[in-house]
Amino acid sequence: MGKIVTLGEIMLRLSTPGQLRFTQAHQFDVHYGGGEANVAVSLAQFGHDAYFVTKLPKNELGDAACQSLQSYHVNTDYIARGGNRLGIYFLETGAAMRPSKVIYDRANSSIAEADLFDFNLDDIFKDCTWFHWSGITPAISKKAQLLVKAACIKAKEVGATISVDLNYRKKLWTPKEAQDVMIPLMSYVDVCIGNEEDAELVLGYKPKHVNISQGELSLDAYQSIFKEMKETFGFKVIATTLRESFSATKNGWSALLMKEDQFYVSKRYLIDPIIDRVGGGDSFSAGLIHGLLSLKPQEAIEFAVAASALKHTIQGDFNVVSLNEVNQLMNGDQSGRVQR
Repeated sequence: MGKIVTLGEIMLRLSTPGQLRFTQAHQFDVHYGGGEANVAVSLAQFGHDAYFVTKLPKNELGDAACQSLQSYHVNTDYIARGGNRLGIYFLETGAAMRPSKVIYDRANSSIAEADLFDFNLDDIFKDCTWFHWSGITPAISKKAQLLVKAACIKAKEVGATISVDLNYRKKLWTPKEAQDVMIPLMSYVDVCIGNEEDAELVLGYKPKHVNISQGELSLDAYQSIFKEMKETFGFKVIATTLRESFSATKNGWSALLMKEDQFYVSKRYLIDPIIDRVGGGDSFSAGLIHGLLSLKPQEAIEFAVAASALKHTIQGDFNVVSLNEVNQLMNGDQSGRVQR
């Protein structure tokens, strides 16, 4: 299916058991994850030749992060080793009207301090057909910004399709900082993925008559800004998830895709209860990449939404579902009956 490269940070996730608050917890559950790593895992599960590029400390935690990727058949050949530390984030999972909370401890991580000479971009992008990155990576450091730009240039040189998940993180940078960095990088992007908050804070586009906290969505508003974004940046494909946030554990979930000036709207899933929504957007990105590589546009957006709906039912950052499981949901089986 072709070589797919993703580049970013993988972190150690320490989450409170169940829905305990930080102040109640006496232990943490351990997972590994991060935007582009999550995408690579999903793509590997779907049968793609997926590579994840990062830098990890040369210690047992770095080994464990590598092994977590390898256990899901992600190729780690291009991961550089060195630096001082693995980034960490702490997760308190919300319930009902209480939102989840994330605390980062990722400053000066190995990938944030990585230099261009840590990576042989010629080798990494040899025979590459698709390159994916997210707005989280350039937000972590100036060096990471240089690495993302160099990777985009090399991916363009080899003719790879480039996709971005805008992924704004307010704890990493301000909207102005994000726009100053991200808008110039959009000239390399073919496929732009992002929700309404990302589009507003990263690119300055805000759909009218949209209030996800009240469950209010306007497809006309999204279609209007998609057209504006295409005119400004020349994107070939634009997609967004449509999340109706009724509570921390109950969401409506669907998506919108524009390709060649045609719009495609997916079916809507009501996810209740949500087990773990972290990585939901990443699973959508991976599903969309798979769909654009192998399916017609309507099928592509249906596959992406089905894959990401399933992710909301799985603990941890990684969407550990098979191609068959996604196809089964995509084709209408939402019964959840025991498979014997």
